Amino acid sequence: MILSQVRDYLKQRGQCTLSDIALHFDTDADAVRGMLDIWIKKGKVERRSATASCGTSCQSCDPAATEVYLWRESHIESKLDVTVPGNCGHK
Repeated sequence: MILSQVRDYLKQRGQCTLSDIALHFDTDADAVRGMLDIWIKKGKVERRSATASCGTSCQSCDPAATEVYLWRESHIESKLDVTVPGNCGHK
């Protein structure tokens, strides 16, 4: 598992839990979390809880099953590099 594979998997799915990613790559949740933290620092991924109360009430769920990661990369529209004719009034 490498950083770009985690990126591609999360981009394809849009969002998924930490346990889903760890299961897909057959690796430890903490190892996946470390890679996701890199994408979070780059502003490409956002970490959320499955529900607003997760982690604050019963504590009976596996934390890896309640950590949801979302791919946030914005779609930047590429602008065409158009040369405006010299006689154009819209320079």
